Amino acid sequence: MKFSEFTYERPDVTSLKTEFEEAVKVFKEARSADEQNEAMKKVVALRNRFESKARLAKIRHTINTEDVFYKEEQAFMDDNLPVYQGMVTAFHEALVQSPFKDELERKWGSQLFRLAELKVKTYSEDVLEDLKQENKLSSEYVKVMASAKIEFDGKELNLAQLSPYVQSADRETRKAASIAANAFLSSNQEKFDSIYDELVKLRTGIAKKLGYSTFTELAYDRMGRTDYNAADVKVFREQVKDIIVPLCTKLKKRQQKRIGLHEFKFYDEPFCFTTGNPKPQGDAEWIVNQSKQVFSGLSQETGAFFNYMAEDELMDLESKSGKAPGGYCTYLQDYTAPFIFTNFNGSDNDVRVLLHEIGHAFQMYTSRVFEVPEYQFPTLEACEIHSMSMEFLTYPWMDKLFGKDTEKYLYSHLTGAVEFIPYGVAVDEFQHFVYDNPDASASERRSKWRDLEKTYLPHRDYDGLEYLENGGFWHRQGHIFRSPFYYIDYTLAQICALQFWKRAGEDSERAWEDYFALCQKGGSLPFTKLVEEAGLISPFEKGCVASVVGEVEKFIATVDEEQFARA
Repeated sequence: MKFSEFTYERPDVTSLKTEFEEAVKVFKEARSADEQNEAMKKVVALRNRFESKARLAKIRHTINTEDVFYKEEQAFMDDNLPVYQGMVTAFHEALVQSPFKDELERKWGSQLFRLAELKVKTYSEDVLEDLKQENKLSSEYVKVMASAKIEFDGKELNLAQLSPYVQSADRETRKAASIAANAFLSSNQEKFDSIYDELVKLRTGIAKKLGYSTFTELAYDRMGRTDYNAADVKVFREQVKDIIVPLCTKLKKRQQKRIGLHEFKFYDEPFCFTTGNPKPQGDAEWIVNQSKQVFSGLSQETGAFFNYMAEDELMDLESKSGKAPGGYCTYLQDYTAPFIFTNFNGSDNDVRVLLHEIGHAFQMYTSRVFEVPEYQFPTLEACEIHSMSMEFLTYPWMDKLFGKDTEKYLYSHLTGAVEFIPYGVAVDEFQHFVYDNPDASASERRSKWRDLEKTYLPHRDYDGLEYLENGGFWHRQGHIFRSPFYYIDYTLAQICALQFWKRAGEDSERAWEDYFALCQKGGSLPFTKLVEEAGLISPFEKGCVASVVGEVEKFIATVDEEQFARA
């Protein structure tokens, strides 16, 4: 069945609640582990039905935020997802209190029970209305970002459509485009600050009601982090500061020299080569067709999977008016179908994002065999290993997409992956500051962000642009608003993905086998255990960051940058 044929009907939450309560009652009254396992099937079926509808509504709303029907459906979901969360929490509570817990754990593994305990801990009927409001505020942020209609080059563009101009070989064009993008963001500064202030205070209040001292503690539990804590993350951030930041400073100096500038401003950062940034050699349809060769080359499994995604219309890739910014991959259980949403704009990022989201989608599809939703995908930092590693594992086939620009793409992608990490940990440290100081003013938050930029991105020069000099850059980072503390995940995963890059260079067949096996484990294990099972070094382990950076430095030393000056 093609995506256009998927049907949506607003769920009857009252009936769902009645059915759910009855299913949980049957589970509780079961007289054996076998009976409880049987009762779980009904619970899972109800969960799959509702979650599929909620995700389908989100997809169609974000594809066109101006569609009145799905705008209303998203508002309905914002109101009712917390109600549904309460239903699932009731089941999790019954699960962890089961008199047959030991037998159930032998069947399902301990991770299910660890996650269930956290779900019980992080929800209460007392915070139901607060959770609804949190969803509404997050959706309000999306609406503001999607409202961008920027006059540039005689056209009306959104932020994604402006991106190719930001990478222009003409310095004045990329400067003007960067200023235009930031003018839109600056004009909405008060809205962003107000939405975020409400979110911070609301989330802090939720944490207090649930018995936490700060929202940070609640957020870690919400994220299902059963095997590491904020102290571990801080140790990782320090490694990044000591080892990766100096390398990134060197890389930016090389870039400045490579593109021949006496001064290196923020609007120069996206421009990597005097002959122009690498670009895919065709439009969205061409990229999809060429990608069939990429994925069939990687493995039989990925080849068949990508063909399925393309043929069943399970990707919405091109940017258009009214479409929400960003990209994501989600999963529709009722159809056992992943779905990819992104915004192509003609840059090399089109390919990177497609590969990234296919990594997510492939794991979701591979893990569809798990009977419980908790195992269909792991916690988010592990999910990002699948996506980021896919970007590296497909390196041998990038000529299919970039042609003469292949070497430029491989170099810029690898160095860009490393350069992203300091920014990622800055986002994480910023959120720790915010929720440790929930009464800080908007200007204090922006000042803290600017200080973190100077620590982790010391090369960045905003050329006196007031909005950015005053710390407004973080407003564009949707995760900060919508998914608090979901950003360090990318950096932890990037270190793991770089290990797959290293291993693929040594033994590509073994690297693929370990990657595929990792996808097959879904969310049945916590992050550090999944890393171990994949034969990777934990990012929290001493020496991990240094070993990866050492390999990147070796690679960079072998690159003849003069080749990039030749068309």
